Amino acid sequence: MLQILTAVLLTGFISHSYAAKGVSFDDPWENVNRSIFGFNDWVDTHALKPAAQGYDKITPKPIQSLVSNFFSNLGELRNAVNSLLQLKPVDTLTAVGRFGLNSTIGMLGLLDVASPLGIERRYQDFGLTLAHWNVPSGPYVVMPLLGPRTVRSGVGIVPDSMVSPKQMVEPMSDRIIANGLDIVNTRAALLTSEDLIVGDRYSFIRDAYLQRRNYIITGELPEDDDF
Repeated sequence: MLQILTAVLLTGFISHSYAAKGVSFDDPWENVNRSIFGFNDWVDTHALKPAAQGYDKITPKPIQSLVSNFFSNLGELRNAVNSLLQLKPVDTLTAVGRFGLNSTIGMLGLLDVASPLGIERRYQDFGLTLAHWNVPSGPYVVMPLLGPRTVRSGVGIVPDSMVSPKQMVEPMSDRIIANGLDIVNTRAALLTSEDLIVGDRYSFIRDAYLQRRNYIITGELPEDDDF
């Protein structure tokens, strides 16, 4: 459910008429997807959201921002690897440069010093790499706990995890703590964004996710978007 809410938060250009005309929604497994969606929603309501609310109450916003910066900086390694696989040298150097600057001058990534210098983050993942090489997206799928994906982006989870520094943390207990902190901190940042969801929650989140992925890949906004 964390990823579902993240998709909604990142898709700020979606209007209330969220079924955009310019994006095709291939959802042949909707009945199963809705069941998994319901399970994810239950887990969020009874576990993740309460944990995030407690964390939000005891953790000052500046500290939450430092935590967000730290984990975002770790993601630059994924950005760099996938940019390289897409033969995008500028994006690769941008990700490497951001990681280097933020990890040193930015005190291990706690501060984002690269963005004020005009070195903006360029998100990449293995699903986008597959899209770059014209691998079909496949149907929309909701994964237990992980939320919305296409088959193509779901396949990318494993390769991306292999280059994530979080997965290299030992012992396992420390790795669980690191991943847990990242998840709870991100969920806390989304507590005020839930009002973005209107109408049928499942359809809204599906459309939001697919529109966002389409925008990242093509750079094209939905046809009915006002921006």
